[in-house]
Amino acid sequence: MAKNSNLRPYLKRLAIIFLICLVFVLAFNEITYAMTKDEGARAPEAVQVIIPEGTAARLAAGEIVSSIPAGLTFVAGDVLEVINLDQVDHQLGPLWIPAGTTASLALDLPERLSYDCSFSSSRYLDIEVKQPTTLGNRITALSLGVPTLTALIYLYSLAAMPLDRPKKKKGSQPADAEQG
Repeated sequence: MAKNSNLRPYLKRLAIIFLICLVFVLAFNEITYAMTKDEGARAPEAVQVIIPEGTAARLAAGEIVSSIPAGLTFVAGDVLEVINLDQVDHQLGPLWIPAGTTASLALDLPERLSYDCSFSSSRYLDIEVKQPTTLGNRITALSLGVPTLTALIYLYSLAAMPLDRPKKKKGSQPADAEQG
């Protein structure tokens, strides 16, 4: 029973430091997440790119088709759907999109791609696939940050502000002396 009462101040300090670290790391992670939030901070979805009617004719005339971006950013798990409203067949990397049809490309892995593109003014399309930021990622960050910070601050607190040892009663001797 005496050993439990000796540990109580250490456990109390550890619990208080754990709660402070939990609040601090949670606030820090969420503020950082809010400040750096980008396209990767969403769930995977279907993303459509529409090839407008007359695109091939405009490209052949040397015009820039402003509705077709030079690059696209996706989240792993997105599906790129290319809808060809033009009268001419088009190609985007591995996709062949006949006139009046739709083709899809699953983007499952985080990577950077540069595809040949028959409906872009530059003749290629850059695609960046990012890892999605999920609630699971954010919880993982907490589960790694809180214990580490707690351990560091707890050990520092013990070195900077040691806990008082229980005072011995007068006339009592250590257990070793009584046995000898």
